[in-house]
Amino acid sequence: MRRGLPLLLVRVMVGVVFLTEGILKFLRPEELGWGRFAHLGFPLPHLLGPLVGSVEVLGGAAVLLGLFAGDGALALFVVIATAIVTTKIPILLGHPLGRFAPPHLAHYGVSSFLHESRTDLCMLLGTLAVMLDRGVKMGKKTKWFER
Repeated sequence: MRRGLPLLLVRVMVGVVFLTEGILKFLRPEELGWGRFAHLGFPLPHLLGPLVGSVEVLGGAAVLLGLFAGDGALALFVVIATAIVTTKIPILLGHPLGRFAPPHLAHYGVSSFLHESRTDLCMLLGTLAVMLDRGVKMGKKTKWFER
């Protein structure tokens, strides 16, 4: 058990963050769901908001419970990588990336990017750790206590 504890803690961190963020997309859709996607310039935000929220809830629960954890982590990896590209890379560049403009900040560049993306980078690396440990099995169920 002690040997698997570090990854269990990573799974709990990743699972709780995505699960709660997914639920919040439904509880506060104008602010965190479709409204945020509309503000960012995504097409079809009324469909994309609930879709991403559902992926975050299901993927977060899968990672947290250890059932289909690798598959859930893969879906969450796509979500967080998209979030980094569309919301954080413009901060790094200091100008829009296609239709995705950076927020109004006092500073842009590497230091602002690292500050603004710290949680996103943790989630990206956390999902990667779960995928590497659990493997992507595309539907093959593993028990929470199995390595």
